[in-house]
Amino acid sequence: MKTWFGVLLATGVAISLPANAAGVAPGTQINNTATVDYTVSGVSYSNTTTLNTVTVDELIDVTVTWQNGAPVQVQPGATDQSLLFRVTNTGNGTEAFTLAVAANLSNDQFDPANARIYFDSDASGDFSVGDVLYAPGSNDPVLASGASVDVLIVSDIPGSVVDGNRAFARLKAASNTFTGNPGQLRHGAGDGGVDAVLGHSGGKAADKGEYMVANSPFLIMQRSAKVTDPKGGDLPVSGATILYTIKVTPTGISSANSALVTDAIPANTTYVPGSLTLNGTALGDGTGDGDPGDFNVTTPGSITVDLGALAATASAQLVTFKVQIN
Repeated sequence: MKTWFGVLLATGVAISLPANAAGVAPGTQINNTATVDYTVSGVSYSNTTTLNTVTVDELIDVTVTWQNGAPVQVQPGATDQSLLFRVTNTGNGTEAFTLAVAANLSNDQFDPANARIYFDSDASGDFSVGDVLYAPGSNDPVLASGASVDVLIVSDIPGSVVDGNRAFARLKAASNTFTGNPGQLRHGAGDGGVDAVLGHSGGKAADKGEYMVANSPFLIMQRSAKVTDPKGGDLPVSGATILYTIKVTPTGISSANSALVTDAIPANTTYVPGSLTLNGTALGDGTGDGDPGDFNVTTPGSITVDLGALAATASAQLVTFKVQIN
């Protein structure tokens, strides 16, 4: 009798294919014999069972994962805006998949228009002239076990959207052999005519990506600290110094104006004079030195660095300074 992901042998031992890995190739034969040796009145005997052969079924499994990691920022009326996805054959045989896109999902503020699917032919991660349009039934991706393909949902953004609006689009992949409930079996449908069984995905998977309208600038700030003690270690003891690094990254479309970084010197520490820098260049602690930084002048008890206007395409700005633990 067939069991979930395997075959039940006469011995009662279940051989299972891995649920989340490619596993043994379909059609592989697993052979087994058993031998019993014994003696009767000093005479040795040996009995061997007949050969037992189990042929591995094809496991059909697939995953779809959104690759951008953060909402793709778009402008009102922009065309050919892309979301990157990866389709992976997690079964143990070669399988073709049909792809589909859904762009009218709920719980968002607008629907992307003219959504279609392209293969990321140049591996750039976004839509390019050389990317190939996907046509269901014509160029369905055929993936070996463990192989993957990167594809793009490419959409146009309505002109009526406003800052902060978000939209979702979902990529779906389905096995061309069959889909259904996990564990469902189809005789002779696998590679080389072996049986095919559906894995945990049921032969289909989906994931959604996100667009975000960012017509206004956004500045993302990250802060880190590195401790150096008097003996060269990293213990936060009295006399140790703390190097603070502040990273300001512009995003969005337009420029951010009058960007000002302010950081208060922590209690129980003392600012290290002359330690303030911007993008690796030393800044003076006063206001009459012609540079954009100061300590305890613009804002009492704080370092201040005037970053000015930052275009959305500008590089990240790095501000560093040191304090000493009292």
